[in-house]
Amino acid sequence: MSERNRAIFETISRRKLQQQAADQVLEYDDHVKVSDVVIVSQDGSGNFSTVNDAVAIAPNNTDGSTGYFLIYITAGVYEEYVSIAKNKKYLMMIGDGINQTIITGNHSYNVDGYTTFNSSTFVVVGQGFVAVNLTFQNTAGAINHQAVAVRNGADLSTFYSCSFQGYQDTLYVHSLRQFYRECDIYGTVDFIFGNAAAVFQNSNIYPKLPLQNQFNAITAQGRTDPNQNTGISIQNCTVKPADDLKFSNRWREWSGDFALNTSYYAEFNNTGPGSNTSGRVTWPGFHVIDAADAANFTVSSFLLGDNWLPQTGVPYFSGLL
Repeated sequence: MSERNRAIFETISRRKLQQQAADQVLEYDDHVKVSDVVIVSQDGSGNFSTVNDAVAIAPNNTDGSTGYFLIYITAGVYEEYVSIAKNKKYLMMIGDGINQTIITGNHSYNVDGYTTFNSSTFVVVGQGFVAVNLTFQNTAGAINHQAVAVRNGADLSTFYSCSFQGYQDTLYVHSLRQFYRECDIYGTVDFIFGNAAAVFQNSNIYPKLPLQNQFNAITAQGRTDPNQNTGISIQNCTVKPADDLKFSNRWREWSGDFALNTSYYAEFNNTGPGSNTSGRVTWPGFHVIDAADAANFTVSSFLLGDNWLPQTGVPYFSGLL
């Protein structure tokens, strides 16, 4: 961290939280440029007690050249609906860790009358957003159907070491270029969905026990224009059942033919249980691809990530493993 950024920390009057904030950034990456820092703590010892109040004072329409506006959120359960608007660019949030700093809500389509789009606990649209060590929840439950934990429509956005917890429609990768690294995503139906160009690396995907009349569907791509460069790319991730599904002994096969001729599913070099492709579906849109085709869905090709991910400090690999 630069001397200028160290000086920013020294201006924060509450010494204990000042040191915690500094330690968090240094532990995360000591080369990340930070322009200013505020602290959110529920006990009143920080600059703010809510996440929304901290977001409100972030500068507008910055270009990132002077660094991120950092919001350090101490451990706690923050029951609020947060929106990072389009003009809140290059904002970084760092928490105290998965299941330590939790942003939670329970809006849903089925009961509350929200649209799926507006049911989100956390919404981000501002370019260049980075989140680290945070949990995002929607606790509406499986019975309430569509209930989004995070809706992300922010270009050049990054989530690192974060958890997304919900049931149906947990993570709405709405649009533009997005990167997820070492994250945990939980849900039942279409719980990673949208029309972004999104890459997930070194993450855990946990299908949960769905309702009796439902089946698990992990991804749902929302593209309607075949010329768009969008899709969901999953690299070096692990897909395994959450505990409630693991011990349920309940499985159900896909039925119907909706979108089977227009969907594109491809896999390359998968390993572990379930990786044998000999028993795969015979849908026209399913493919086993080679390295040349798989390279099109990497960080460097799909997201042009080598141009913008280094400044985030988040680890990534740009090509195929």
